[in-house]
Amino acid sequence: MSQTALLIELEPVVADNLNRHLGLAKEWFPHEYVPWSEGRTFDGLLGGEPWSPTDSQIPDIARTALIVNLLTEDNLPSYHHEIASLFGRDGAWGTWVHRWTAEEGRHGIAIRDYLTVTRAVDPVALERARMEHMSNGYANVHGDEVLHSLAYVSFQELATRISHRNTGKATGDPHCERLLARVAADENLHMMFYRNLLGAAFELAPSQAMRAVADVVADFQMPGAGIDGFARKSVAIALAGIYDLRQHRDEVLAPVLRQWDIWNVTGLDADGEAAREQLAAQMDQLETAAARFEARREERRARGR
Repeated sequence: MSQTALLIELEPVVADNLNRHLGLAKEWFPHEYVPWSEGRTFDGLLGGEPWSPTDSQIPDIARTALIVNLLTEDNLPSYHHEIASLFGRDGAWGTWVHRWTAEEGRHGIAIRDYLTVTRAVDPVALERARMEHMSNGYANVHGDEVLHSLAYVSFQELATRISHRNTGKATGDPHCERLLARVAADENLHMMFYRNLLGAAFELAPSQAMRAVADVVADFQMPGAGIDGFARKSVAIALAGIYDLRQHRDEVLAPVLRQWDIWNVTGLDADGEAAREQLAAQMDQLETAAARFEARREERRARGR
């Protein structure tokens, strides 16, 4: 099916799932999650106190994860451009694009307010990192392919939910944990929306959908991969158990694939069957890599003890 045909055929599914989403989504307000009474003026124009690492008791690895999560959320203008260009701004697709953008916008607002008020991170370094990251923008690797993009966001939204949830726990701060749990709840609803759309696509074009999933799993990267020092930061985050290969395989890929009933899809052509075989091999490779990483991490911890 052509990209246009896919958009047209999936539009009723978009409308149904948009209504479902609006019925499940809960209104919330970022300002209610920020402990404003803890704030004080910074140095600079208003002559307050300069930031110090001792201003917050949050562990360093939690600071790193918070910065990565926030910078990822900051690139929302680029994400909006990508999905609006692909899905369009009219009809149910357009309504979803704008609703999704509005909900995602709260995440960056709330996390930045929390970090600034609690002095959890250096605000100057954070702003410089934001400017650099947003100046680079974001481009969807599969920007002209509907099913590839739906497959990607199905996995990415769930990965983001897990990352936010575990980051909140790692801070040891109940205020931050409550905030990131709220953000994670949004991400979960977004995942369900996209997952349901691709589930419908498996009925429309099973081989195209299978190829899309296999391709995305093979080259999956989080949208924050362009952040300066992302590789180093992501390794530290994985070592801390906030988001690692095991979680990526078992808590992101596996449950979504199970929901689509990937291994029992019928009506595949030769490329669809090849894609499913590729997907099975990729999951086996991830299992091996995750086990190896876990063993090395345990050895590292043992040396530390």
